[in-house]
Amino acid sequence: MKKTYKTIIIGAGASGLMLASLLEEKSNVLLIDTNLRIGAKIAISGGGKCNLTNAHVSSDNYLGAEWFVQSVLDRFDQHAVLAWFAQRGLQPQLRKEGQYFCPNSADEVLEVFRRELVDVAMQLGTSVTEISQTEGGFVVKTDRGAVSSEHLVVASGGLSFSRIGASGIGFEVARCFGHTVRPLAPALVGFTVQKEQFFFKELSGASIPVEITVGEKIFGGDLLFTHKGISGPAVLNASLYWKKGKITIDFLPHFLPASIKGSRKQLSTLLPLPKKVAKRFLTVLNISDKPAVEVSVDAWDKLSILYRYSFAPAGTFGYTKAEVTRGGVACEEIDPYTLMSFKKENLYFIGEVLDVAGELGGYNFQWAFASAYGCAKSLD
Repeated sequence: MKKTYKTIIIGAGASGLMLASLLEEKSNVLLIDTNLRIGAKIAISGGGKCNLTNAHVSSDNYLGAEWFVQSVLDRFDQHAVLAWFAQRGLQPQLRKEGQYFCPNSADEVLEVFRRELVDVAMQLGTSVTEISQTEGGFVVKTDRGAVSSEHLVVASGGLSFSRIGASGIGFEVARCFGHTVRPLAPALVGFTVQKEQFFFKELSGASIPVEITVGEKIFGGDLLFTHKGISGPAVLNASLYWKKGKITIDFLPHFLPASIKGSRKQLSTLLPLPKKVAKRFLTVLNISDKPAVEVSVDAWDKLSILYRYSFAPAGTFGYTKAEVTRGGVACEEIDPYTLMSFKKENLYFIGEVLDVAGELGGYNFQWAFASAYGCAKSLD
């Protein structure tokens, strides 16, 4: 005889854990996840310190329907998230660029959830194989048997981080119930390069501050040259908004050539770049490395290309390196206040499975928590 619950949550990541924590009838809730431990992505995020949220959050920090995103964020903003964790003994610390991290490690977040979820039933290390609807709700078949519930919440995340159990089950459920799933792609991920930029690979390991323009967005931050192409915070943010075509990189942000033109030091020494990067760029641009005072007007003109270096990435490093999945369940088919499907009563979608993806800086966890809150208010 299958066990019946009021609410089944598929996914024990950030959104699923927050939802289960917020529900009042915890003893009538079941969490299902393919991982053997809760919060697998939380545990490895932010270098193991988990960037929970940001001091500055708005729909501008997200790729997704602005009206939908802002409606969800307004109900459980960054201040509410910080207060919720503070009430449970966790005081995230403000660091650079408005980012809030755990004081010591991501396990502090997981410990909060463990305490909150002592009365919640869990089936970890469990895969969902089929979902069907009944007169009274839903039947969820797993590799451990079948369970049923009145409400079903899909909080299974996206396709990123397959090594920790990411799967497309949430998108399969959505399609099963007639939902539109916007095209999926890896995001917050590094770029591979075309043949003309293969020299980037020779600079693997070097990191420099840049500004990257993609569409109408401009991102400042570090760029890291890798053996595959380019990565680093500025690149990852740019990848969220890139689909095809060119990006433009300013390799010399805020640098004024006039400040060095009279110097007798070598040009490669004066440029605000690691020496090997400066020398390689000079070679590619066919500029002789000589004292700045001897550099010709033509050479200075060539050098200006580094302020607006445009090229089309060949692609990305793929889902195995991506931090989030772009695309997902169409927002217009979901109620922004309850997160319930407009197509199927008592079916909910929260977190990354929706067609919403945030920039680096705690925005994706903020989205997970805020969407969980709206859903919890509907279920209680």
